[in-house]
Amino acid sequence: MGFILWIVVGGVIGWLASILMRTDAQQGIFLNIIVGIVGAFIGGLILSGGSINTNPLNLTSFLVSLLGAVILLAIVNVIRRGRAR
Repeated sequence: MGFILWIVVGGVIGWLASILMRTDAQQGIFLNIIVGIVGAFIGGLILSGGSINTNPLNLTSFLVSLLGAVILLAIVNVIRRGRAR
């Protein structure tokens, strides 16, 4: 059940981050899921001082994951286009 929750929440987080970064039309559901899961990992690393966030799903962990996904998309935009949006 945990794996399915990762996919669903990762997809929602990736989708919201892609809307915030204006890349929604460029990526599909699979890439949204990847961005959401990797973004959660990045956000957990940044805000928890180098360890992965293992807290249960709540508003704070959702926002940390969204922040990590936005950071990931900003890095991808810089690499692709040479600038962040």
